[in-house]
Amino acid sequence: MLKSTNRVTITRSTRTISEFVSWLIGEKEIMMSEAVLEVKNLVKYFGKRKIIDNVSFEVFPGEIFGFLGPNGAGKTTTIKMIMGFLAVDEGEILINGINIRSDYESAMSSIGGIVENPEMYKDLSGQLNLEMYARLHDGVTPERIKEVVELVGMQNRIKDKVKKYSLGMKQRIGVAQSILHKPKVLILDEPTNGLDPSGIKELRDIFKKLAHEEGVAVFVSSHLLSEMQLMCDRVGIIHNGKLLGVKPIKKLMDEATGGVFYRFMTKQAQQAAEILKVDYPEKVRNFTADYIELEIEEQEVPEVNRKLALAGIPIFGVNKLESSLEDAFISITGGGNSIA
Repeated sequence: MLKSTNRVTITRSTRTISEFVSWLIGEKEIMMSEAVLEVKNLVKYFGKRKIIDNVSFEVFPGEIFGFLGPNGAGKTTTIKMIMGFLAVDEGEILINGINIRSDYESAMSSIGGIVENPEMYKDLSGQLNLEMYARLHDGVTPERIKEVVELVGMQNRIKDKVKKYSLGMKQRIGVAQSILHKPKVLILDEPTNGLDPSGIKELRDIFKKLAHEEGVAVFVSSHLLSEMQLMCDRVGIIHNGKLLGVKPIKKLMDEATGGVFYRFMTKQAQQAAEILKVDYPEKVRNFTADYIELEIEEQEVPEVNRKLALAGIPIFGVNKLESSLEDAFISITGGGNSIA
């Protein structure tokens, strides 16, 4: 289970009622579908060392599932087993209901992916690369190639040689290549690695379209926690080879925070803390030279402002603290490891 610990500065993204209802309905629809990727009691040894320890999770059609963990946690090892690049020592992996051990080819026909960098012939155009790759799968028509090129926004550069592409363009062609055969599951290991913010946003929008409009189950690992927070519907956190839990992003944020926090910007934070501890003894959580933080509800903010103004303490701004996936991650794993 994911557990909240002591206070973590976490934000809730602002939602209108209609947005929240849409999110809630979408969440229920996802969970009512049958899983297209099932990982059951997965175990992997390197020598005598257990690298993956009884990991289980499911990924559903129409969702983006984030897989997070610090260096050496077991993310890439798990992905390589799902893709069939590493043997499974114990447990099962089912893709679209098919066990990869008993019928590998049928299982892999429902999966597409990019592990590390997309492999392409640099002296050929993006179009020729896609046409060559299409021959590996039955039923990929010229119309389908055109469709995926437009989906990833490469129609204006598809005839250029790959060696002329930027890293972002190569990644987009890699995504196009991996979805040519209409897979049920798309596996992406660090897909935004090395991209600039514009390139990251472009890929994020593509993944959201694939999941939320095309119904593909997108499984993605990344060390960019803020980006995962913007992209993913659910997140699984792995640490020391063990899966600590799987949660919807919103639920993870809500459980990791100890309450709603407001930061009052002032150059007299210590005096402000002394005044506010009289009426709010349990609510003053932190202060520095530039601000004081209180765990209060929104309706209490004006009264706090009034008390400080009457005491002659100027307030230059009030911010509701935003939550981050990094805060939740550190809270859950105890921190101390770099994210990658």
